[in-house]
Amino acid sequence: MTSGNYDTALLNENFRQRFHAVPMLFRSPGRINIIGEHTDYNDGFVLPAAIDKAAYVAISKRDDDSIELASLAFNETYTSKISEVRPLKSWTDYVLGVVDQLSKQGFAIGGFNLALDGDIIIGAGLSSSAAVECSVLYALNELFALGLSKIQIAKMAQAAEHEFAGVKCGIMDQFASVFGKAAHAIQLDCRSLEYQYVPLHMEEIKIVLFNSNVSHALASSGYNTRRQQCEQGVAWVREQVAEVQSLRDVSHEMLQQHVLPKDELIYRRCKYVLEENLRLLAACDDLKKGDIAALGQKMFRTHEGLSKEYEVSCSELDWLVQYVRNEKDVLGARMMGGGFGGCSINLVKEEAVDALVEKVSAQYRQATGLTLSAYAVQIADGTEEILQPGEKSAVECL
Repeated sequence: MTSGNYDTALLNENFRQRFHAVPMLFRSPGRINIIGEHTDYNDGFVLPAAIDKAAYVAISKRDDDSIELASLAFNETYTSKISEVRPLKSWTDYVLGVVDQLSKQGFAIGGFNLALDGDIIIGAGLSSSAAVECSVLYALNELFALGLSKIQIAKMAQAAEHEFAGVKCGIMDQFASVFGKAAHAIQLDCRSLEYQYVPLHMEEIKIVLFNSNVSHALASSGYNTRRQQCEQGVAWVREQVAEVQSLRDVSHEMLQQHVLPKDELIYRRCKYVLEENLRLLAACDDLKKGDIAALGQKMFRTHEGLSKEYEVSCSELDWLVQYVRNEKDVLGARMMGGGFGGCSINLVKEEAVDALVEKVSAQYRQATGLTLSAYAVQIADGTEEILQPGEKSAVECL
């Protein structure tokens, strides 16, 4: 089992040797979502938290209008003119999409060298793409003194994901990456973007992620299909109730009257979202009371909804959640992220973690033929500059 312990020395040294310059360093974390899945793009509530696994960026200015990129993880490089950036269906899209957004919104930047690395697991539902986008945007904001606020960074990173990666994600991933706070989750209203920090009192409880190591090709298309289905449900309700703008405005009675008679499948999709919003608000009350057991039971129920009603789980994730449901040392579990693979999130009593990981790993291999990866994560701060020895932050220099 692994935990967050990334050392920026390798990234720093690689950058210096490759570009013959001293970089500025930045990190932007991945996120977990305690509860509230597939509610963000429906103007609902989410409860994410930044974690101690992140994307790291080393960056410096150039004297021309070229961009030179290097990925340590993929051992690849890419060069482009600022005016010629385009989607390439690769890791470069999460960097170039940010450059594209800055250009579209009238922010002038010069050429730059950038090296990218990190310890966030790709394809595990931890929002590695958002972490990269936010780290790059934050870095460019500081490097070229653009004056972007945190919320502008989150929104622009989301737009980059929409337009370059082609995934119509909600705002949760980018918001959590930028606004994360150690030892806290973020109760975020995805309509108004109002938020409050909710303390995570996890004494003697560990957050453990079981990576199914399944990545189905359905992930992106299935995500966009669910979004379209929710939009169709809203459209049918709006035909009769004009003030309805999103599922946030819809009641169970409206679904039963205006959606169920037309399409039972779309009714089930919408019904799950409505119930998940209510579960999240109740879960926040649980956390404020320190009642982790009550939160855990809601997580199990969320998984049932994601698996049976929203249908974004898969057999491997269902197996993982069902298996730990019978373990007395597991307070709650569910699949996490867009679905069709990735991780389950588990609340596990600290003294039982090692034994549980060993047991689940063996049984998972026997049941599926796949190797399970396990990660203990801690809640961490959001996007930030990493100061090198002797440096001062931009704020300290004012």
